Amino acid sequence: MAQNIQIKVANSMDLDGILKLQSQNQISQGGTLSAELSRNQIKEMMTDMPQIVAYVNDIMVGFLLTTAQAVHKKRQVPIVEAMFTSYAGLKADSYIYGPVCVSEAHRGKGLAQLMFNELLYQVPNREGILFIKSDNVSSLRAHEKMGIKKVSSFNFNTAEFNVFSYLFSSNEEKKHGNKHKL
Repeated sequence: MAQNIQIKVANSMDLDGILKLQSQNQISQGGTLSAELSRNQIKEMMTDMPQIVAYVNDIMVGFLLTTAQAVHKKRQVPIVEAMFTSYAGLKADSYIYGPVCVSEAHRGKGLAQLMFNELLYQVPNREGILFIKSDNVSSLRAHEKMGIKKVSSFNFNTAEFNVFSYLFSSNEEKKHGNKHKL
């Protein structure tokens, strides 16, 4: 059976799906997400930056969230502060990429890449900065495959994290997106 894949910018109708998928992928549930954002936090993020979601056959199976530094500064999340202490970014308009999550049943099928391509289309010529726990091999591999480069590392609550960054020009974004279509 063919799968109908839809990648789009999230809106308020997608909030319940994001919250459900986020909850299912917390460390306490056997997942790898290290933080849980509230409904209000995600709503605030939606007003500032594009949040990308993936649907397969009308079921949400992935999300890629982003946060502008100005929105982050209102909250002061300690692990994100540790990331910015390790690597501050190249430009003042750089943004936080993540968390990104794909349901277990749909991992390894290119959905993270498709969501990333949509994000690059929505937010051209801006640096994205993210961190990944050093033992999360599948996420490290997936992001390196996307062309995202390690720029630093830091320790937080006895865990080691790698900091990655990307800044593609418009031409690189077009090439990048076309190169990785499914």
